[in-house]
Amino acid sequence: MENWQKDLMDIIETVAEEVEEFFLGMSDMVDAFLELTEEITEQVQTTIATEVDQYLQDLAEPMFEAYWELEDVVTDLDAGFPYSVEATAEKNPACIGCTHYHGQAYSGNLLVCAMHPHGWDDSNCPDWEQE
Repeated sequence: MENWQKDLMDIIETVAEEVEEFFLGMSDMVDAFLELTEEITEQVQTTIATEVDQYLQDLAEPMFEAYWELEDVVTDLDAGFPYSVEATAEKNPACIGCTHYHGQAYSGNLLVCAMHPHGWDDSNCPDWEQE
């Protein structure tokens, strides 16, 4: 009876070794597969990111050019937007160097300051303060 027990133990050991080798081989294959999928994923992400970036750039560039051209046209044609007007010796001489001078034109109407919206008539404004 000892002979069949020894054969059974040899068979069990052989099966255990074969199963262990099988799972070690499977582990190696899974590791190789994961490395491959990581490389493919990285390449796809890089490619997609580059293509999307280029696509967005190609899409946005004409819009930016049109916007800048439109801004130039609007600046040249539309007096409705406020623009600065400097105080000079001929126009608003009392306001030269005054901290209250606003000097913005809105739709072509100059707002000189809050206290004197149309400016002061002579060169000595009573509310003048140094900038």
